[in-house]
Amino acid sequence: MNSRSLFIIVLGSSMIGAMLAAAIVLSYFENNQTYDYNSIAQRQENTSEQVRYIESSGIPEGLSFVSAADKVTPSVVHIRSVYSGGGSSFNALEGFFRGPAQSSGSGVILTDDGFIVTNNHVIDDASEIEVVLQDNRSYFGKLIGTDPTTDLALLKIEAQGLPFLSYGNSDNVKTGEWVLAVGNPFDLNSTVTAGIISAKARNIGILRDRNNLQIESFIQTDAAVNPGNSGGALVNLKGELVGINTAIATPNGSYAGYSFAVPVTLVRKVMDDLLEFGEVQRGLLGIRIGDVNARLAEARGLNVVNGVFVSYVNENSSAQEAGIEQGDVIIGIDGKKVTNVSELQEFVARNRPGDDIEVTYLRDGNEKTVMATLRNTQGSTELKVKSYANRLEGVTFEEVDNDEMAKLELNGGVKAISVDEGKWKDAGLEAGYIILKIDKVDITTLNDLHLVLENKKGGILVEGLSPSGEKAVLGIDW
Repeated sequence: MNSRSLFIIVLGSSMIGAMLAAAIVLSYFENNQTYDYNSIAQRQENTSEQVRYIESSGIPEGLSFVSAADKVTPSVVHIRSVYSGGGSSFNALEGFFRGPAQSSGSGVILTDDGFIVTNNHVIDDASEIEVVLQDNRSYFGKLIGTDPTTDLALLKIEAQGLPFLSYGNSDNVKTGEWVLAVGNPFDLNSTVTAGIISAKARNIGILRDRNNLQIESFIQTDAAVNPGNSGGALVNLKGELVGINTAIATPNGSYAGYSFAVPVTLVRKVMDDLLEFGEVQRGLLGIRIGDVNARLAEARGLNVVNGVFVSYVNENSSAQEAGIEQGDVIIGIDGKKVTNVSELQEFVARNRPGDDIEVTYLRDGNEKTVMATLRNTQGSTELKVKSYANRLEGVTFEEVDNDEMAKLELNGGVKAISVDEGKWKDAGLEAGYIILKIDKVDITTLNDLHLVLENKKGGILVEGLSPSGEKAVLGIDW
């Protein structure tokens, strides 16, 4: 490729090659999977006083970033993803070959009890996820959910009293403002770099979705970011999270001047969706759109040169119901000015199906405002909860009920009800066996069972209780 040509790569998952086998002592706490909240922002507000931070009020004197760096670094983790089976493969998004063993990235602790945000591409297809804290404590990470359309993922580790980063407000971030990027580039833990906000609402064309639902409205900075920074924190000088570092612009695979972060206003919505429903709830207007520019304005006889041009309105869509028509130019969402498609997509994506948003648009030079009720991809306002079948590879499973959990002093588990011929039976699984862990990751629900097994290949270690209630370990060739 011509060295002058610019291509965009998604960061992280830098290949560190085949590693010598080593025993890692992994700390983990007693599992408690019954979450009494479905909003991470609310959890942060309720528990922020319990976590001691170095005081930081406003911007430090001069250009000292010490206070913000001290506050942020304990909350940024190192994520190591292990891939089972197969040989090396070329990752088109990252632009280099990834081996079958291990790759790495970063993540940000969002709650005191172990919820962590990272990039989807950091853990995509991983058979095992290890999370290493700044103090070198190591945990198995459970994948709660992913959203490839924003390149975000939510993980959970079993720990308490963790230092976490509170959400800031990326809407308030201004071009020219100082920010810090914190992560683990090239496996260098807790690396802090500084830069300024270079631009907002950047669409750089790196995400792909078969339904064209990708959201790219990146914060652009010139803070130095390299492979391994993916999923790390972009913070203001108060130490508040304003973005998740995701991509760089580069001609050679390493930092060349600009990096891009998912804005935290979008992150917080995606995290709460994954926490509560297991998948993202996308609210759509149901229109085809494009940026307004001088050429389009002249061709269409528009009296504006920015905004979002509506080229088509879907039948039975939210936009059609609200009275939006082909040829309209959208200039605002919920009172916020909209100048391009990236801004419009981000503002709409912060909402769920069934939510009402205020849309301001121009028609024949006249400004109009309407309320639109967003719908999902099926044209409904219903919210979808991700769920899985109770039968897997010849075994019928059910979640352990409350009475049995109390009797056996468990916090969850999945019980085999019937076992037919197949790999489970060959490994010695019997009806009545309760699965508690797979490869050291806690299994408390049917969703856990399916999520953990989705990317497994080769041998897996199953820990649980036999039908007689005794501890039993099974090895399965998955």
